[in-house]
Amino acid sequence: MAKRGKKYSKSAAKVELGKLYPMAEAVALVLDTSYSKFVGSLDLSVNLGVDPRQADQNIRGATPLPHGKGKAVRIVVFAKGQKAMDAQAAGVDYVGADDLAEKISAGWLDFDQVIATPDMMAVVGKLGRVLGPRGLMPNPKLGTVTFDVVPAIEQLKAGRSEFKVDKAGIVHTSVGRLNMSAEALVANTEAVLDALVKAKPGSAKGTYLKKISLSPTMGPGVAVDPVPYR
Repeated sequence: MAKRGKKYSKSAAKVELGKLYPMAEAVALVLDTSYSKFVGSLDLSVNLGVDPRQADQNIRGATPLPHGKGKAVRIVVFAKGQKAMDAQAAGVDYVGADDLAEKISAGWLDFDQVIATPDMMAVVGKLGRVLGPRGLMPNPKLGTVTFDVVPAIEQLKAGRSEFKVDKAGIVHTSVGRLNMSAEALVANTEAVLDALVKAKPGSAKGTYLKKISLSPTMGPGVAVDPVPYR
């Protein structure tokens, strides 16, 4: 732990305490201060001026990332008949129905996203205890419960960011990998911020984008000036 602490302290010393950095400068600083030996992710945290206890302020959604997430996305699809054949043609990792549910129930979780046609949700619903805690449960708000399986597959493969406000009114999401260019990471981050602004509920009062922070998987957080995005 001491060794990790020294690395963190060295990186944190490069971040000016209390400063709100312009986006491009913040991304460059995150890339400079990351100290993981593996390719980490760029994580975005946004403190929103909402009350998640109010149903209309419990913000959740997804937005395509203009430069993807920098990694392949493993997708499974619950479908049958023509929709299953469409999904197979689109090149997903696994397509099935009850057989897929049994495979997942037996412990197979080698995938990143799940899509289901609405008529398969009775089968998928039985996997709630497995998929739910891992954030893999298909959801109409995220476009993963749909009969339009091919567009959904294409969007997931291209890369997108999913966001959900927590009880403290904060959204946490990944916007890319640290081996991507700074320009691509800036564009991805701004795409998510734009989606959050568009998702602002009419009942939200006061400042909506309160705080924005970027951080690597291993490294200090960098505060971003929220004013240009309000």
